Parts: sequence; structure tokens; C-alpha cells
Amino acid sequence: MVKTYELRTKDEKALVEELGKLKAELAKARIGKVSAAATQVKASKIRVLRKDIARLLTIINEKRRDAASQAFKKKKYKPIDQRVKGTRASRRKLTIYERTRKTLKEQKKRNCNPLRKFALEAQNKAILP
Repeated sequence: MVKTYELRTKDEKALVEELGKLKAELAKARIGKVSAAATQVKASKIRVLRKDIARLLTIINEKRRDAASQAFKKKKYKPIDQRVKGTRASRRKLTIYERTRKTLKEQKKRNCNPLRKFALEAQNKAILP
């Protein structure tokens, strides 16, 4: 079984080599399972190999993602998988620019009829019922 903390110390080239070895070993184990009588041992070995391959692929992906995030850290635009996801609603929400836009008819209405300002005097009279 491969330990995760050991894999993290290796470089990507070594990880890919080890991945190839594990896949070859898995193929041998599958062939052995079909031909040999000791299926119980082979089945457990296959399971361990599959988990090791998955662990190795996870670490390779992590390293690649970290490298990509470092490459695009100071850039203006990032790849889609590097962007902040947010919620579905926030992604579909109108931008401030889209919210504040007015139609031509609305613009004409506002220009022709500007907002009127009134100065009302407060009446201090008591209202009788």
C-alpha cells in the first residue's frame, strides 16, 4: 500500500512512472484472477491496487491544480475550473451594469419629466374629528 505523505514528496514524473507500474500490476492480477484457483487472495489484491491507483491519480491532479493556480495567480483572467464557483443563483444574477440599464423609452421619460421636488410646510394644526 502506498502512503499519501510519501507520494506528496515525489515529483510528477516519478508519480506517473509509479502509476504505470501499478496499472501493469493490476492487469497481471486480473489475468491471475481468471486463471488461478486462489481467487480470494487475488480479489483483495485487486482492491488494494485499485485504491492505490486512485490515491496516486488524486495526488497527481492536486499537484497539477496547484501548478495551474500558481501560474494564474497574478493574471486578470483564470481558467473556469480555477474560478470561484459561488451559488447557482449568484452566477445567474444580473450584473450591476445590467440592472441599471434603461430602455430608450424610459430614458426619454426621465429626461422629459424629471423628478419634481416639493417643499411642504408642516402644519401644526390639531385635526379634530
